[in-house]
Amino acid sequence: MDTYLETERLALRRFTADDADLLIELDSDPAVMRYLTGGEATAPEIVRERQLPSVIAGYGKWGGDLGLFAAYERDGGAFVGWFCLRPEPDGPREEAELGYRLRQASWGRGYATEVSRALLHKGFTELGVHTVWAATMAVNRGSRNVMAKLGMTLTGALPTPADMERVEGSEHGGVRYEITKEQWEQR
Repeated sequence: MDTYLETERLALRRFTADDADLLIELDSDPAVMRYLTGGEATAPEIVRERQLPSVIAGYGKWGGDLGLFAAYERDGGAFVGWFCLRPEPDGPREEAELGYRLRQASWGRGYATEVSRALLHKGFTELGVHTVWAATMAVNRGSRNVMAKLGMTLTGALPTPADMERVEGSEHGGVRYEITKEQWEQR
């Protein structure tokens, strides 16, 4: 495995064209997709023909340094989901989104906090990132708790996108959190 990042319990690597089934399985769990699509699965052809090629193209765009990465348990090798640290498609490289999507079996183990801390460290100390932001639905307490543990600050409310209006809690909109390199260094 070509390792991108290791933490105490997980290893991250770049996705390959052979990984479509991992993403299809992840996105087919209604609980995983609850705050994204209201529990509706992503169609397999969307994963194979659009999402995965876009993920792989991102590695080329950002020199393999930033993007969306497959996460595995170091002990046993089980796929747990993905993490991302990447700019907006047309945004500056110095401003990166932090995100994750984990299999339900991996929830409640502290993986999101563990890897997100390591990604902040890598972004700020090795990759020239100056600001990291994350967004979630206002009602997604789990993700909001992770953002708070990371020292990220709530910076504002976000409107609910039209394609998410049927999602439970959409009437409350979303929230955005940020942390700058300077804030991170002071923690």
